Amino acid sequence: MQYKYISHTADVKFKAFGRNIDAVFSNSALAMFNILGPTNKVKSTKTKKIKVKTKSYEQLLYDFLQELLFLLDTEHFFLHKVKQIKITNDFELTATLEGDNCNNYELKSDIKAVTYSDMEIKKTKSGYEATVVVDT
Repeated sequence: MQYKYISHTADVKFKAFGRNIDAVFSNSALAMFNILGPTNKVKSTKTKKIKVKTKSYEQLLYDFLQELLFLLDTEHFFLHKVKQIKITNDFELTATLEGDNCNNYELKSDIKAVTYSDMEIKKTKSGYEATVVVDT
């Protein structure tokens, strides 16, 4: 399982899973964009590269997801998949993303922002787990 949605009173909360830190970040991005619509139906017509550096995994995940929202809001980039992602031990992330223009799809929701509410990344027996709440 890549991710699952959890009941939340006002916003959307999800847990993302991965065998390593790179996979949990990638699955978090997919979970967030699947709020808008099925990412597996999005065509790969555009490629974007991003780079983020912070001081903790939680802050890095927050900044990564916010960067994706920025691309959605400013360039109408709708994620299909995280083609490549690399996270270093000093909290630097580089990623190559594939997607399409969101105007080509009927979005079923809107994401206003990523929040720090309940945000957590933890190591588990099977890898990593991230908890994220987004304001919709």
